[in-house]
Amino acid sequence: MKQATAHTPSHAQGQQHPIKLYLVVWAWLFILSAGSYLVDYFQLQGILRYGLILLFMLLKAGLIIAVFMHMAWERLALVYAILVPMSAVLVFMGIMVLEANYTLLSRMTFFASGH
Repeated sequence: MKQATAHTPSHAQGQQHPIKLYLVVWAWLFILSAGSYLVDYFQLQGILRYGLILLFMLLKAGLIIAVFMHMAWERLALVYAILVPMSAVLVFMGIMVLEANYTLLSRMTFFASGH
């Protein structure tokens, strides 16, 4: 006759994170969101405005990815597999922005001369 084996707690329970971690992340997300709204409240303009908005956006996205998507606890290879391609896309987008100014200038020069 077979005996029923009891399940060990390590198999029945997954990885648990303390609630304090989530509350701290939510507090930081609130602070960063308040910073985004303060940029509009103080009516900042130009590159400072867009730079601060992008900074707050990237910090919030990083917190969400690290904690709520559990990337902070993943293997380094998986993190690299996600971050390296996204970083490459951002670099290529930056190159395209720089190239766009040259292209616009050359088009304005060519078409303005009456060719």
